[in-house]
Amino acid sequence: MDDSRETLGPKAFVTGFPVKHSRSPLIHGYWLKTLGLPGSYRTHEITPDAFADFIASLKDGSSGFTGGNVTIPHKEMAFRLADRPDELSQELGASNTLWLENGVLHATNTDGRGFTANLDERHPRWDRHDTAIVFGAGGASRAIIQAVRDRGFKEIHVVNRTVERARELADRFGPKVHAHPAGALAEVMKGAGLFINTTSLGMDGEAAPQLDFTVLAADAVVTDIVYIPLKTPILAQAEEQGYSIVDGLGMLLHQAAPGFEKWFGKRPMVDAALRALIIADMEAH
Repeated sequence: MDDSRETLGPKAFVTGFPVKHSRSPLIHGYWLKTLGLPGSYRTHEITPDAFADFIASLKDGSSGFTGGNVTIPHKEMAFRLADRPDELSQELGASNTLWLENGVLHATNTDGRGFTANLDERHPRWDRHDTAIVFGAGGASRAIIQAVRDRGFKEIHVVNRTVERARELADRFGPKVHAHPAGALAEVMKGAGLFINTTSLGMDGEAAPQLDFTVLAADAVVTDIVYIPLKTPILAQAEEQGYSIVDGLGMLLHQAAPGFEKWFGKRPMVDAALRALIIADMEAH
């Protein structure tokens, strides 16, 4: 039998294809429980072909949802179908958070805010440098480049195996962003204060290239958006070479908070207990 809080309160979702392995229900369920709020949050898998119909049912109220999160491969379509995507979404061309207000479907993208909030929590003053390196030019790098640029970095060097992908990002995000082929990595790393891995290298125990982090600024921070394993091979290398590291789990946790506030009316806290809950779930799987 359902908890009465679930049946009476706002209903939110995470949708993607596939989406069954998402940890978002665990995160939002923890907040609903600890804050004592009515409502529910669950996975709602939608195929790409059915996504437009799902958004139509969200807008007309027939879905029963107040809003939700959108993940791969629906983020671009969510942006296009929303009534009022905000400026962050418009520049990115993608949205990961939707909510209804007076029958109007609003959209934003919280990935960049999750990234910076994680660094703010785990390594304050990470943003005191002028130069950042973004390793990789896939979809995940967009929100990070935007967030780092908006935080005040003067130069952002995007390094990618296919330099054309990096150039697309430089064109999208303006003159502070520079594109480089993979062979230029060692050169552009010199003196940089922030190194961000946005590739999947090292995910799930896969091998990662050996990198020389000693050319970075002495007090540089190295971070990875991958969080399985928590300490990726790239982070392990950086730590062995004497650098401060920040894992990617906090980005997942912090990006969830703005949506929760929109759907359920209270701003949740990313605390040690939530982090421990997700780590335990990761270890169990």
